[in-house]
Amino acid sequence: MTELCAAATPRRPNVIFILTDDQGAWALRGQGATELKTPHLDRLMQEGTSFPNAFVATPVCSPSRMTYLTGKMPSSHGLQFHLSDSGAPKSSRLEGQGSFTEILAKNGYVVGLSGKWHLGGDLQPHAGFSYWRVLHGVRYRDPLVVISGERQEVPGFKTDLEANYAIEFIEQNRDRPFFLYWAANAPHRDYDYQPAEDREPYLQSRFPSFPREPMHPWQNPNPQLAGDHGNQESMISYAALVTGLDRNVGRLLQRLEELKLLENTVIVFSSDNGYNTGHHGVWGKGSGTVPFNLYEESVRVPLIWWHPGRIPATARVQAHVSNYDLFPTLLDYLELSAPEDPKRVGHSYAPFLRGSTIDWSDTVYFEYAYMRGIRTASMKYIERTSDWLSELYDLDQDPQERHNLWNDPERSKQRAELKKKMELFFDGVGSPPLEEWATTTTQKHPPYSTERLPWYPAHQSRR
Repeated sequence: MTELCAAATPRRPNVIFILTDDQGAWALRGQGATELKTPHLDRLMQEGTSFPNAFVATPVCSPSRMTYLTGKMPSSHGLQFHLSDSGAPKSSRLEGQGSFTEILAKNGYVVGLSGKWHLGGDLQPHAGFSYWRVLHGVRYRDPLVVISGERQEVPGFKTDLEANYAIEFIEQNRDRPFFLYWAANAPHRDYDYQPAEDREPYLQSRFPSFPREPMHPWQNPNPQLAGDHGNQESMISYAALVTGLDRNVGRLLQRLEELKLLENTVIVFSSDNGYNTGHHGVWGKGSGTVPFNLYEESVRVPLIWWHPGRIPATARVQAHVSNYDLFPTLLDYLELSAPEDPKRVGHSYAPFLRGSTIDWSDTVYFEYAYMRGIRTASMKYIERTSDWLSELYDLDQDPQERHNLWNDPERSKQRAELKKKMELFFDGVGSPPLEEWATTTTQKHPPYSTERLPWYPAHQSRR
């Protein structure tokens, strides 16, 4: 009698998390920017599930990245600004926070990084990572790359190099479950270089997706940002960087297909924050104005989940989700669990990825230094500390956020209800009152962040 062999345990799916930098939700061809050339991102959207109402809790780099990895708000994880000292050889701000990458590593995943880290301690891997290629700095031509604990100048275009290292990691770990964090720098400025093939489609473009509004009076005075307003070269550069990223997504997909890994790989595509390229008269993100802003274009990001044969194709889930929901969603999708942590605030939307419907709250929360906010299906409430203006918008009637209703007596009850709901949320994770926000971080304030500029009209709407 022949003994029957037990069925082999199915291998867990590989995961590739592609996180771009400064790419607004609008900067996808499938979500409005029809002039952008992004055939491979179009493919992911067509063959996967997209979330047109995806948000980040903080519209700036380092805090948002920390929220993705920990599921916590800034007042819990301790980063309120971008790190200007990210490359310093000290320990990462992520240490001790309980990242999902550590959980994946403990469950048999090999965990690799290619691209931007921006959480401190760039020179050495940590938080479960074993493959570590940090591309440091903002320049795109011949960037500095961390190799064996040292920064080395490597010739080439940064986005191409990021993809090279991503593919190298996949090739090295093709026979075991892997998690790749491709933290792309594009389309973040500097706009020092883009390959001619990526620029060519835009040389004569009129850029209909880039508004030509007058400069917002709160525009961050950084001369680079101010100089981008209405600047055709800046528009070409931003669009070309998106296309260069897309071209490299195509390289990644092709190599996965050649290695016969496509069907067992889930790809998650998103960005660390949105970006205004003339929207509201602003060039920049949440830090693109003083005071900081929570405009839709600053906090709304692309989000696509792709897994052939597993995640529904061409689906568009309208639920409002936040980057703090990624932690529980990813682990749920992989059927893994995490130790309880009362500081984590997210919920799993994995049932949507399985084609199911679930009860889901469309309320999301924001926090950025001296500013907190809550957004429901139709309203946005933004409260700043007492020395700054606060805002209230009815997004059904005013989707462009032109008319601040904060002082409208007919909205006082609604404003009070939103304030109470927001405060209950932050109280629930042990955050201090907003006026004490500075106690939640040891960071130095960026020089433009809390300076009262001469033109600022305290407690007055600009419109």
